[in-house]
Formats: sequence, structure tokens, C-alpha cells
Amino acid sequence: MLGDLTIQDMAGSVPLLRNLSPVSRNALLQNAVLHGVSAGTVLFEQGEVPNFQHVVISGSVQLSGRSSEGREVLIEVVEPPDLVIPAAVLADLPYLMQARVPEPSRFLLIHAPAFRAAVGRDPALAQAAIGSLAGQFRRMVRQIKNLKLRSATERVGCYLLALAAKQGTPNRAVLPYEKHLIASELGITRESFSRALAALQRSGITVEAQTIVIHDPALLAATSRPDPLIDAGAGEPSRR
Repeated sequence: MLGDLTIQDMAGSVPLLRNLSPVSRNALLQNAVLHGVSAGTVLFEQGEVPNFQHVVISGSVQLSGRSSEGREVLIEVVEPPDLVIPAAVLADLPYLMQARVPEPSRFLLIHAPAFRAAVGRDPALAQAAIGSLAGQFRRMVRQIKNLKLRSATERVGCYLLALAAKQGTPNRAVLPYEKHLIASELGITRESFSRALAALQRSGITVEAQTIVIHDPALLAATSRPDPLIDAGAGEPSRR
């Protein structure tokens, strides 16, 4: 049941549904649920087998990995209108990450067996699923290159430039969540993140709590060396 959100609304806002025929959309959404959750909700744990394909309608999802010793790192943040780990759903294999919601969010939940069956019979849905998988694969390759080819300071500088561009404020970046989570996403410790911010003050930034003022974007770019083949949003859409 989709509450006050109609199939037409979904088709207009979710690329997964946009090119499906009305018959295919109705069949796929027949037993789907529009689910709202509060901040802090855990959608699933790593190691669980998928029951649903989650489609992010609003809000976001933090995907984290945890070691056997309990160390946890943020791997990626999934935003609308993306799918949450479709690889596990399509392969019917356990999730490799935990999914936690950092803010009030809404999801379209499609039963995993129904989603797999629909992908198998509908070329338009299969193409949309492949597009989501391809986008996520490219983001993961960018992340690996970022971790292996850059120093901690360069990673932080490029993160700030990309964040400011995404927020539409080239002279300011507001950190979207806690600094220790950003540090883990960048593959560094909280202390290394703080040291990188301090070092980047020589490149024209000022730290004001969760706001980073970028006085000289060109100088910060010269220090951090952004690369369109690494940095999300540079040269191609980051989430489609």
C-alpha cells in the first residue's frame, strides 16, 4: 500500500519506474510499501539476507562495515533516487554492510523475490537495475582511487571542494554529519581529519564548527588537486 503517493508520482520521481509500462509498474508495486523511518533506524545488519529492495524516496542511508573486533567505518551514503545495495538483492546473498538512516527518510520497499522476478521478465526494469549497479560500481572505484592515490590532506581538501559544489556554495561547505563519520568514509582517523583541516588552513580555509569557510577555492584546489576521474560530481552525475 502506497498511502497518498500514487503510482504516477512514483513513476515521475524514481528512475527505476520511469520507463516501465503501466502494467509492469502496477505488477511491481502491487505488494510494495512506502515506509517512513526516523533518524537512527537500522534498516538491516550486515550478514542479513535481503527481504526487500529499498528505493530511497527522501532522506539518506549510511552504509557501514564492521570488523569482527567491532571497528566500524562508513563506506557510502546513498541518496534519492538510488537503490540500496541492489547487488545483494539481485544475487539473493547476504548484505556486506549495515544500513542506518541518519535523518527522517522514506523508502519504497519492494519484496526481494518480486523484484528479482520482475527484473528477469522486464527489459526496462533490468536496464534500470543495471544502471544503478553501474553507478554504484563507478562510485566504489572512485572511492578506492581516492584512498590509494591521495594523501589524507588531499582527500579532505577534495571532499570539501566537492561538498561545497554539491551544496551550491563554493565559498562554504557545511559538514553533513559528524566529523568522525566523514573521517571513516575518507579512510582516516578522526585525529588525522583534524590535522588535515589544520594543514588546509594554509590553503585558505577556516573551520567554524560544522562549517568550513573556503576563502580561496582556487588555492584549495591547487593544494588538493581534484580529478574528474576520482571526484564525484566532476564530469558526470554522481547518483543516477
